Amino acid sequence: MSTQPPAAGDPAILVAPTGAISATGPVPGEPPQSPPATRRLLPSIAITSLVLFATYSGLISILLPLQVGRIDPDAKVANLAIVSTVSFVFVLFAQPLVGAFSDRTRSKLGRRAPWMIIGAAIGAIFLTGLGSLTSIAWICIFWVVIQFSLNALQGPLTAIVPDRFPRDRRGIASSMMGIGTMLGGVAGVILAGTFADSVGVGYTVFGITVLVVALLFVLFNRDFSSKDAVVAPWSWKAFFSGFWINPRKHPDFAWAFAARFLFILGYFVIFAFQLYLLTDYIGLTEKEAVDTTVLLSIAGAVTTLIAIAFSGWLSDRLGRRKVFIYAASGIMVVGLAFPLIMPNVTGMLIMGLINGFGFGLYMACDTALMTEVLPGGGSAAGKDLGILNVATNIPQAMSPAVAGILIGSLGGYPALFVFGMICVILAGVALIPIKSVR
Repeated sequence: MSTQPPAAGDPAILVAPTGAISATGPVPGEPPQSPPATRRLLPSIAITSLVLFATYSGLISILLPLQVGRIDPDAKVANLAIVSTVSFVFVLFAQPLVGAFSDRTRSKLGRRAPWMIIGAAIGAIFLTGLGSLTSIAWICIFWVVIQFSLNALQGPLTAIVPDRFPRDRRGIASSMMGIGTMLGGVAGVILAGTFADSVGVGYTVFGITVLVVALLFVLFNRDFSSKDAVVAPWSWKAFFSGFWINPRKHPDFAWAFAARFLFILGYFVIFAFQLYLLTDYIGLTEKEAVDTTVLLSIAGAVTTLIAIAFSGWLSDRLGRRKVFIYAASGIMVVGLAFPLIMPNVTGMLIMGLINGFGFGLYMACDTALMTEVLPGGGSAAGKDLGILNVATNIPQAMSPAVAGILIGSLGGYPALFVFGMICVILAGVALIPIKSVR
């Protein structure tokens, strides 16, 4: 993207001081730029995030554990950990790779749209076939492709925030993404629960929905063509070296990476095993656990939306991000303590309500904070945000394996809550050294 200010007379100049946004678009030979955000873009981001994270949550919380558990009930914990860990290894760098290629993509649809469409289409195809599989090995293969494809959609979607919003509006953009993410988490669990007896149909519904919404996003939020935009000459050495961001030169980026990693790990080590927590720790039947998972998701969504409703706007007004994430970490520590004190559905429900509020504070400000620590002011936003999103992918993917170790070797299911508390505390501590963001 261009790092020069917009031309005089450009109506975007007052809201786009970085020069990354232009109302007129680049002429051939100029670096690529994006148009200012329209009124459609914020709700479009929310809706697309909702569908994407509904797919993630529905698959991870309900459909995949059910499918894996029914193949071999006695080995369900180990098998789910295997599937998740294998996918983690293969999709570790999906978002930064796709992001780096999207930064350089030259097409009439712009830089991000082609990758969003391709990712959604491949994901839909493989989701359609996943439900018929009865082999853990084949489930691993399909799950790897699905995870990579959905990440190929998510990475460019995240990059649209710095592409098209100036810094002082990224809090509200982050909030819209957070609203979509949380509502998607609830909607995905509810929808997946209705397909508990028809897992294959559930996978297909999610896959088709992701594809349709991705196509609609691209159609209604057109970017400038990047077909004739100028880019630096291709160099494999420069391409691969770009994935190493020196923490000494960019310490804020490194600390932001560590903070997100720890917070997401603390959250997902519980979330990924929620169904098994309800059956094996709380003592519910499978059907009761599915119904309770839906209840917990709804309860958490209510408090999350309350937190997001004011925190993103307030963060922009105050010009502060870190204080909201400090608060989120403290609140989640309190929430995670309740299932230890009250190992029943009530304890889990109280945890869901409290953690929902904490997660809402986090989601409203985290994306905005991440866009403000990018090297070079965000000139390679797709790649760099993709690297930061690795801090989401790694803990999310490895959490079943971590949970399996904790359950098997460190005291059973209660160890999950203690581990989660430690992680979110350390996430707050990791933000302290960041200097460029208040």
